[in-house]
Amino acid sequence: MKRILYIILCTALFAGCSEDFTDLAPISNRNEADFYNTPEDFEVAINASYAGLQSTGVYGRGYWTMFEMRSDNTDQGPDATGLARQYTEINAFTEDALNEQVTAAWSESYRVIANCNVILDRIPDVEMDASLKNQVSGEALFIRSLMYYHLAIGFGNIPLQLTSYVSGDELVQVDESTVLQQLVTDLTTAEENLPVLYSGSEVGKATKGAAATLLAKVLLTLGENSAAETVLRRIIANYGYELLPNYADLWGVANENNAESIFEVQYISGGIGQGSLFTNDFSPSTDLQTGSGFGRNRPTVSMLEAYEDGDLRFEPSMGATYIDLEGEVVEARHVRKYQSDLAIENDSDINFVVFRYADVLLMLAEALGDTPESYDLINEVRDRAGLPDIDASTPGTFEDKLLQERRVELAFENHRWPDLKRFGAVGKVTEAEDFITSTKEYFFIPQREMDINPNFVQN
Repeated sequence: MKRILYIILCTALFAGCSEDFTDLAPISNRNEADFYNTPEDFEVAINASYAGLQSTGVYGRGYWTMFEMRSDNTDQGPDATGLARQYTEINAFTEDALNEQVTAAWSESYRVIANCNVILDRIPDVEMDASLKNQVSGEALFIRSLMYYHLAIGFGNIPLQLTSYVSGDELVQVDESTVLQQLVTDLTTAEENLPVLYSGSEVGKATKGAAATLLAKVLLTLGENSAAETVLRRIIANYGYELLPNYADLWGVANENNAESIFEVQYISGGIGQGSLFTNDFSPSTDLQTGSGFGRNRPTVSMLEAYEDGDLRFEPSMGATYIDLEGEVVEARHVRKYQSDLAIENDSDINFVVFRYADVLLMLAEALGDTPESYDLINEVRDRAGLPDIDASTPGTFEDKLLQERRVELAFENHRWPDLKRFGAVGKVTEAEDFITSTKEYFFIPQREMDINPNFVQN
């Protein structure tokens, strides 16, 4: 799938988006009448939905800004001028309803949802192979659920639109729990409809494992640990994932979509608008990787100090220094996981890893609670990192030890803010960054949406 060139498709399908609404309708009436009539149309449409995940409002920038920089893992870095202001505000909990990055995350997530809604509405009436129909429907349900999960965690009370938007429809907010309960239904269906794996050009599409992993995460968020355990054991037993022996082998273009990977957002360089910005955003200097390193998503001192001595995850994950062109050592904390091997300006081939098997093992430990098996699962992850085993006698509560392990294992992968919320540990943000004086659970709904929808209640 990484090499499917669908930028033209994405542009065509989204060209009819309203400029003055919440982007719940992805195509014009004319396009809707002319499209979604053949199996090929639906394959094109679902590829466009995957393309939407690449956008700067979603995985390209929005989600790591809202779920890593919001947490104690990272901050904006030294450059807080110009457009960087919007990221600094998110980091410091000082953003308002006009914050550009939060607005982009909302609108572009709903744009993807809208495209999925049209697919799900139109596909039942189209004659096509039943297995392909189930697969495309499952992909649409997974992608839509992925967007709704992030929106629910980020904004709480949001409109839950499950059908194509029709002009004049009134959008109604529902609470976070209602959204998550809907995702349980949708992801259960998605898992049933999706294949275990793909081959050839389809590698990278949503699988049973991807749907099940998100389902388990939703169930844990709802506090339904027993149900989550059932799902997680099914992933482990049936879907063929494994920990790679070497943590460093998880990263880099050559290692994408590996045996530990469950779902990645696929990026492709080449000047076609589908390359990622990660190398440029995360590099601390022009000398490190490319012509314009911004030092964004900079690991905090707290993140640097979170790694134990000898943790093999540190070097592949982050750096504390780099050597400039003059051979001088420069202190600059930076993320390494998404560095490109080639210095391609704002057009990297690097994917974003959304889910991987280590997360499944640690989620199962969470679902089980303080048990010997839970420590076995944690130690399976720690063993790869070259660290000694822990057990109930190791200082700290079980929750603290698990949260710490999740932090260093999954650093910079968009899990930290949802984890802090789920564990009731948001206070760790103010402990790590003393300039933050207060926190809040949700982002403001963009002011544009409040103006258009007077029935909305602001967070």
